[in-house]
Amino acid sequence: MNVEMYADVLCPWCYIGKRRLTAALERLADPEGVEVVWRAFELAPDASRVPGPPADEAMAEWWGERAPERVALIRSMGAAEGLELNLHLARPVNTFDAHRLCLMAAGQGRGEEMRERLLRAYHTEGLNVADPQVLRRLGEEAGLDGGRVGAMLAGDDHAGTVRADRRRAAAAGVTGVPSLVIDGRPPVSGVQPVDDLRRLLEP
Repeated sequence: MNVEMYADVLCPWCYIGKRRLTAALERLADPEGVEVVWRAFELAPDASRVPGPPADEAMAEWWGERAPERVALIRSMGAAEGLELNLHLARPVNTFDAHRLCLMAAGQGRGEEMRERLLRAYHTEGLNVADPQVLRRLGEEAGLDGGRVGAMLAGDDHAGTVRADRRRAAAAGVTGVPSLVIDGRPPVSGVQPVDDLRRLLEP
């Protein structure tokens, strides 16, 4: 079974979905029979590399009076998965280079570590995941060579793949994240309860 997970560092639901997908895979009788490929999906491709207002303030603009309730829901659902989601610290930025870094790490067998480190850096620590120096340090913490990370960020390695994932998402009907595309079927939410995800992944 081929599973494509479309996600972005900026999305707290993607952090929650990552935890649930991992738990669902662990409950499968044959987890080796499921190949998970993470796809880049930029929620804000035109965003600046300079951090904007905190995510909770942005949510207040989207949801108005419902914003505190939504923020509390996200935080509580994150906490249920062992995550500290500090929406008052997370400041949205451009994630193009963060996606490129994930692709580099995946090519070296460190994709899982890199995704986890980036998500924690942004959602828990409030770091600027568009800053090349921050990305280099996070890459090193995920087991990558800092010099090679710096060289990649200074060039355009993996840029074509990020753009190709954008086109692939559009062709698959993916309009938000986290989204799962299983064996080419229409996308479904990637933040479902663990048992529901497990049933989707059973052969």
